[in-house]
Amino acid sequence: MVWSEGAFGDSPELREAYEACETEVRQSLAALWTATDTLPAAVRPFVHAIHGWTVQTDRIADEGSPEGRQERFARWQADTLAELRSGRSTHPVRRAFVDTVHRWDLDQALIEEYLDTVRADCAAVPVFETFADLRRDYLRGIAGAVAELWVALLEPRGPEALRLVSALFEACQVADIFEDLPADLAAGRCYLPREDLRRLGLEVGDLRSGVHRQALDAFVDVQLAHWRELLDEAAPVTGMVGVQYQPFLHTLLLGAQLPYDEATLLRSQVLADGVDPTSLDGSARRRPARPDQGPVPGHVAVIMDGNRRWAEARGLPVPQGHRAGERAALRLVNAALRLGIRHLSVYTFSTENWGRSPEELAALFDTLADGITQGAQWLHRLGVQVRWCGRRDRIDTSLASALTLMESMTCHNDVLTFTVCVDYGGREELTAAARALAAEAVAGTIRPEDIGPADLTRHLYVPELPDVDLLVRTSGEQRISNFLPWHLSYAELVFDPTLWPDYDLARLRDAVTAYAARERRFGSRSGLPAQAGREEPARTG
Repeated sequence: MVWSEGAFGDSPELREAYEACETEVRQSLAALWTATDTLPAAVRPFVHAIHGWTVQTDRIADEGSPEGRQERFARWQADTLAELRSGRSTHPVRRAFVDTVHRWDLDQALIEEYLDTVRADCAAVPVFETFADLRRDYLRGIAGAVAELWVALLEPRGPEALRLVSALFEACQVADIFEDLPADLAAGRCYLPREDLRRLGLEVGDLRSGVHRQALDAFVDVQLAHWRELLDEAAPVTGMVGVQYQPFLHTLLLGAQLPYDEATLLRSQVLADGVDPTSLDGSARRRPARPDQGPVPGHVAVIMDGNRRWAEARGLPVPQGHRAGERAALRLVNAALRLGIRHLSVYTFSTENWGRSPEELAALFDTLADGITQGAQWLHRLGVQVRWCGRRDRIDTSLASALTLMESMTCHNDVLTFTVCVDYGGREELTAAARALAAEAVAGTIRPEDIGPADLTRHLYVPELPDVDLLVRTSGEQRISNFLPWHLSYAELVFDPTLWPDYDLARLRDAVTAYAARERRFGSRSGLPAQAGREEPARTG
């Protein structure tokens, strides 16, 4: 932990209390600890203090014999509130929490709301009739109230920031519900709305049986729709705090989106398996791919379009759209891994994009560099090899350095090859390749009549990049925009109306399903591609 000079005076006990809180968060909420590490050092200890106290509060509510649990929690609640009134505590975790609350003049009504909600959850089996009930009586008090505590440290911009950060942490709490589903159901605790069960002819006991698979899939789909509503509501939150705090909220959003994508893939299987806790701290676990029925494209290329329109639709500045697009790119990598795709290429910045304003370009380059740096360990641990395809002589130095370092770090990985096309233009790539071949011909190292496709391929930015099987373009535009023209010769094309920041695993799975349903003939009746280096016959229908 980094401490600001003199932040805790001459009190070693207070320093130890803050360190104890950080340890609690690091051991119990690793993803949240990682997100907090993106905050400025001056506020980091105080955010850890809030979450360290909630970890201990949750532990007291969950652990030990059921008979004494309510009594133990009542003592913890009473001691906390008494210490908040006095402004002093000798408890190793509460000392830091009480200091944080008084130092920042935080709203103690939020603390009471949180404690009352935990006490109610500790005292009875959860029963929520509707999702609105679940949100009002549980998600809001357990997660939203805590989020409103720490957002006061992040320079919130107006009352709307409180509502949106509450929605964000509520979405994170839904992720926690899905992670704990198997254990909770085994213990007879179901947090999911009973109305949704009845509508599909299900009872709580059916969630563990797995016998009504179609109805269970539909039930999980309904819960995913509720979860998606929270994620959509929270999406603009990153623009509601000071700039230096925005990476923290972006990381939290990604931390809620990734388990949502996983649950989308699992559907009713999530009732038995749950979803793995989000791992954004570099300790990501490689999970086996779960491809759908039918062939999976070996190489998927994506034109990520719609960041600016997404931001404008939400009244956000354009850089916030690029930040959201960065999250979507990490989700795309995760989705490709889960669907068994081996090569993934994305159109990040084209040669034509230089025509944008200097301000937007600077913000875009900063966003890309930050995203690459923050996601480096996560991608590396997942076995992703990152490659840069494009010109390397005029990109912002910090971005070029980040890309080059990422290439070096991941060069031996082989689970997924992720090609990032930055300062890329297809015509410029082909022109440069032709120029190199012409130089070889002038030098006499190759005869013009001997030049074939393989010779041109040798001079492309990434010579080993395979042909594209499936091209996806988001935002509804239907053109390839100078993207990988050499590699797209026989690609299947899918144009999706979704704006890029909203693109997720479900959309990629739909594109892969559409790909699997198509007959690929490669210009021949046999459906097999022509041999390398030979001209292919014209398509006849």
